[in-house]
Amino acid sequence: MKITCYSCLIAIVLSLSTAATAVEPIRVVLEFVPDIDNGRRSFDICARCHLPEAWGNYDGTYPQLAGQHVNVLMKQLLDIRSGRRVNPSMQPFVQERTIGGYQNISDVVAYISTLPMNPAHRRGPWPPESAEYREGSELYSRHCASCHGPDGEGNNELSYPRLQGQHYSYMSRQARLVRNNMRQVKPSMAALLVALSAEEFDKVLNYVSYLPVPQADLAPSTAWRNPDFQ
Repeated sequence: MKITCYSCLIAIVLSLSTAATAVEPIRVVLEFVPDIDNGRRSFDICARCHLPEAWGNYDGTYPQLAGQHVNVLMKQLLDIRSGRRVNPSMQPFVQERTIGGYQNISDVVAYISTLPMNPAHRRGPWPPESAEYREGSELYSRHCASCHGPDGEGNNELSYPRLQGQHYSYMSRQARLVRNNMRQVKPSMAALLVALSAEEFDKVLNYVSYLPVPQADLAPSTAWRNPDFQ
């Protein structure tokens, strides 16, 4: 199994402002040295939904976590814990009494980063030879590549998600939540969803779902099972 490299120090940015105040948020950066062994133990509670391989599922209920950047995972967990991101099914599992404090969260996201990705994640309905795929490619290059990278590799330092290997069905479901004001995202993403029609955005996501994942980041086959949970 390939071990994905990750930063030895994970930076957490906390917003200490409240909705009731008009002042600028105070940002505090905390750094933790992750403990992979403890992360493996903490992941046990996550594996019950996200699966021991952290591959999520095809219908988009749960995303593929394996291979995602540690700072992206950290930000999402903290946003759910604080209520900035509404996710009722995840809310009980990110509380301190369930998963522990910031050190434990650092440990579990570092562990997830060591897991190889699903070599056969859910793709969109339009294959690479289709006109819809080509339009999605053009739209992605124009609107998305500057943040998520030309190959959908994301950016750990800036907490831009890696899109490679993510289930099309999950990405599509999240886009609908944002369009319906049921999930907050960065202003640039919200503006993009307004600028593009739903059909255009579906084509972008379809293109993204076909972006190749580097071979070194993939599990050897769909039959691979996480040896830590056997």
